[in-house]
Amino acid sequence: MTKRQLLKSLPIYAAASVFALWGAGAANAACNVNYTVTDSDTLFQVAEREYGSAQAWTLIYYANQGKLNGTTLVPGSQIYIPCTADQTAADPTPLLDDNADLKFLTGSNYAPFTDRDLPGGGMVTEIVNAAMELAPSPVTYSVTWNDDWSQHLDPLLKEKDFDMGFPWGHGNCDAKPEEFRCQNFLYSDSLITVPIMLFVKNDNAFEFNTDEDLAGKSICRPDGYFTYDLEREGRDWLNNGVVTIVRAADANACMQKVMDGEADAASVNLFLGANLIVEMGLRDIILPLERPISEGGLHVVVSKTHWRATAHLYRVNEGLRALKADGRYHEIVGRHLEAFWAQLQ
Repeated sequence: MTKRQLLKSLPIYAAASVFALWGAGAANAACNVNYTVTDSDTLFQVAEREYGSAQAWTLIYYANQGKLNGTTLVPGSQIYIPCTADQTAADPTPLLDDNADLKFLTGSNYAPFTDRDLPGGGMVTEIVNAAMELAPSPVTYSVTWNDDWSQHLDPLLKEKDFDMGFPWGHGNCDAKPEEFRCQNFLYSDSLITVPIMLFVKNDNAFEFNTDEDLAGKSICRPDGYFTYDLEREGRDWLNNGVVTIVRAADANACMQKVMDGEADAASVNLFLGANLIVEMGLRDIILPLERPISEGGLHVVVSKTHWRATAHLYRVNEGLRALKADGRYHEIVGRHLEAFWAQLQ
């Protein structure tokens, strides 16, 4: 059976090698162990063997940040196989106070990262809460929800109506320091890394094993979506005409352009793509390719002109480091991943 036949044969709505929906075999997982990668291993094969489901790859992916090259395993290296997470709801942090001096700004409709209706307010919200609890000289703080994301960076954070905001990605500030986000904001360490995937029709012979496979392809990204990952060093695809960017009003419209044959692939983050496949009734019609086209971090941001910008970032970064050191970080991420994929079944 070829890889594409395997993907099409799956009973779940998407490729088993990409979407982390837990199968029955996961209950007997060998977990909380280190595993030495062999020459023939892929991330998806390891997930199949250890959890009984290749669909669990994101749990290993997030437990081994810094050890992987995208989804590629390095033979001879060791990776950590985590256990599946306890599905208990997050406890509210004792430092959360609506009248606090330090004010965070976030918004909903960004599952699994931030949404006021998700347990703990979403994965990133819970990470920020826990990091603030573990920060040196912890202070009380508030979290305000504003679902008009277009107002967050400018004017609300730029004009310091709020002290810090999350979760935000940043552009290629080394290459393009003149971009608005680079000029106006400082960024925390990455709260979470998000794979940016290519979504294609299941009858498209499109493969993405090396960068050369994208030559001549058209990739749809929503208006305003970044392209710096297509222009980074060694990948000057746009200026050299290697790939063609197709724009659409939003991610839904990009998926439709793939359906209509107006683009070879839609390129959005893994979780947004998963949601759209379900919402648009495209199970088994649109599939993600195994290899991410890039990865992007989500951060806490603060205006460069904020008088306490450095102190605020130091507190967040130190709390985040402590959170990762004591194991709570991976428990939070794993729990939210499981809940996200389960609700898409």
